[in-house]
Amino acid sequence: MPAEDQTALDIDLLAASLRADAGDLGTFVEALAVKLEQAVPGAVSVERRRNGMLGPKRVRRIALDAGGLRLELVAGGAAVQTFCSRTSGGIVLKREQLSTDAWLQALGEALAAAARSSTQTRQALERLLHE
Repeated sequence: MPAEDQTALDIDLLAASLRADAGDLGTFVEALAVKLEQAVPGAVSVERRRNGMLGPKRVRRIALDAGGLRLELVAGGAAVQTFCSRTSGGIVLKREQLSTDAWLQALGEALAAAARSSTQTRQALERLLHE
């Protein structure tokens, strides 16, 4: 199988894996945060907060920096917003809101690119897909 076909397959498989958790939005966001922290720990930041004094911390924001892109998911209540920003030197040049499907596709492409350049990332991504 040509490398381009393998990359497309990886992206499709990743997107399907991520969507499989999307039945319950809260569970989806939590699972996505954990998977990304395991697959690309140096490139992702996850913000968690508690509602009130007690109770578990919940994911409020996930941001993945991939080269000149920052992919961000913001969770609030029963909805999520997804954004893609173009960055240069850590400065956001342009930020646009994406549909969740478009964001998942961009996330898959960013992770596939990271996997091509790092054996460790590729192994983590393969573990993520086979869980």
